[in-house]
Amino acid sequence: MKDTELLPLTKRQQQIFDFILECMVANGAPPTRVEIADNFGFRSPNAAEDHLKALDRKGHIELRSGTSRGIFISESARLSSMFDNSMFNNDMPELGNSSGMAVIGDVAAGAPIFATQHIQKMVSVDQSLFSQKADFLLKVRGDSMINIGIFEHDLLAIRKANTARDNEIVVARIDDEVTVKRYRRHAASVSLIAENDNYEPIEVDLQTQSFAIEGIVVGLIRQGL
Repeated sequence: MKDTELLPLTKRQQQIFDFILECMVANGAPPTRVEIADNFGFRSPNAAEDHLKALDRKGHIELRSGTSRGIFISESARLSSMFDNSMFNNDMPELGNSSGMAVIGDVAAGAPIFATQHIQKMVSVDQSLFSQKADFLLKVRGDSMINIGIFEHDLLAIRKANTARDNEIVVARIDDEVTVKRYRRHAASVSLIAENDNYEPIEVDLQTQSFAIEGIVVGLIRQGL
């Protein structure tokens, strides 16, 4: 993975970069050139390719031939403070209002996720920012999902759910602990997969461990913290 100096993006380049991150979270993979062209109304995938090459030159992504879809977020982009932009929207004037959606902070072992002590504040958020209607926001702790653009202090928009499809990003409870990972179901077990090469998958034996899905990630808000 390239580690180069990041150069500033144009407004359109930033929009495409954010769209790539959104697809990685929602689908587990970056978009195709055709999907980028369709989303932004380009006449052909060649226009999308030109923008991707610009993002590559500016250090934000790495284009690799011979791999599926071939778009990777650069190491510099993952770690840079330039990641102050939201995956969906960088302007959240409503954040901090006294009513609306609960922001859940650190979840104590064994405690319900909606326990009063976990709610840091209530915020008003435009639901159109998310791929589906969200029920609450969860503050990210740790770096286990950085490869798909989920960083510490981000707010994940969560839709309450007790089931999920393979490869969805879920909030899961294993015994007494709550974690955010990519979900994969097997016959009698579940794999919870980190998006960081430094972390091994969590393997859950459904016959011997307590496991539950608390919700599915449907969006992200980046806070300038």
